[in-house]
Amino acid sequence: MKHGTYMKGVATGVVLTILAGGGIRAVQFYRSGEILSDASFTQKVKYLENMIDEEYLGDISTDDLKEGVYAGLIYGLDDVYSRYYTKEQYDQENATTEGSYVGIGVSMQQNAAGGVQIVECYKGSTAEEAGIKAGDVITAIDGEDITDAELSDVVSMIKKKQDEDVVLTVQRQGEDTQEITVKVSDVELPSVFGEMLDENTGYIQITEFKGVTAQQYEETFADLKDQGMTRLIVDLRDNPGGLLNIVCDILRDILPEGLIVYTEDKNGNRSEETCDGKNPLDMSLAVLVNGNSASASEIFAGAVKDYGIGTIVGTTTYGKGVVQSIRQLSDGSAVKLTVANYYTPNGNSINKTGIEPDVEVELDASLVNETEISHDEDNQLQEALKVLNDKN
Repeated sequence: MKHGTYMKGVATGVVLTILAGGGIRAVQFYRSGEILSDASFTQKVKYLENMIDEEYLGDISTDDLKEGVYAGLIYGLDDVYSRYYTKEQYDQENATTEGSYVGIGVSMQQNAAGGVQIVECYKGSTAEEAGIKAGDVITAIDGEDITDAELSDVVSMIKKKQDEDVVLTVQRQGEDTQEITVKVSDVELPSVFGEMLDENTGYIQITEFKGVTAQQYEETFADLKDQGMTRLIVDLRDNPGGLLNIVCDILRDILPEGLIVYTEDKNGNRSEETCDGKNPLDMSLAVLVNGNSASASEIFAGAVKDYGIGTIVGTTTYGKGVVQSIRQLSDGSAVKLTVANYYTPNGNSINKTGIEPDVEVELDASLVNETEISHDEDNQLQEALKVLNDKN
């Protein structure tokens, strides 16, 4: 994100993370169920396995075939939010969800011509301090060629040097190959961005509710308060959601005493998140949302709307009113399953319907395909400012 702009993204969900060394137990469950006890199923799998062994032209990995079966079982639920993760995929997902990991503070992708390319270099990271730039291509690590290495292997090579220096061989367009030394350390991904729009109005954009987001929000809010903020705009547009406990932690610094959200599982068991009301927001509030504001973002907007403590501005939200849990199995793999519905404080389910704004305003058509929008041309933000001005 660049200062003074809002970035557009994609919607996902609310996650409860559950760690359970239950790999063996999970396998036993399926053996006692209908699938693996079905003789025709096991015969068909065996037939396919023999066909692959006898006729498939490429290389065959038994481990990869097994992972494909596990993934297919979850895929068979026909639920876009449930999925199976290999150990490597789960490690990456966990780092993304928590918002912190060991590395150099960059986003990388496989480079077609070999090596890995830097997609983004995070502000304040050790990579930025060392001079790494977006577009750079890394071809070697500590002198070891990585032009044919998988991205996951490159990430592992860097992680192994935690709290040490790593020497990256870097190719930059139009320049000679150079070696850059970078410190490998704990990296915290930014998910909260704040600034003063005028002498009274603070603006906080939350891009996702990660493990580090609540602390980042508190620090940003305190900084803006010190700068004279007496009214606030929270921007949740294109926020895909994230961790349930994190959005609730932030709302505890905003809401009066009462219910924040509650969930119900398939058996009707209810779980509640509540606020003690010791830190209610003492200023005018507007919350920006759009069709990509999902799940945890909708919990935020739904609570603000139900309590009437702020004005929701923008367009109807995504409409994801279900919660997933992630179970890590004993072999390091993991399964994410949809396990509950959630409801706003007033008992509203927004699944597949979303939350309607108090003030509806579409983003100007000329801006829809823009990746960065300045505050001055952002008509939804300008409407939120107008709402606050009218309140005052």
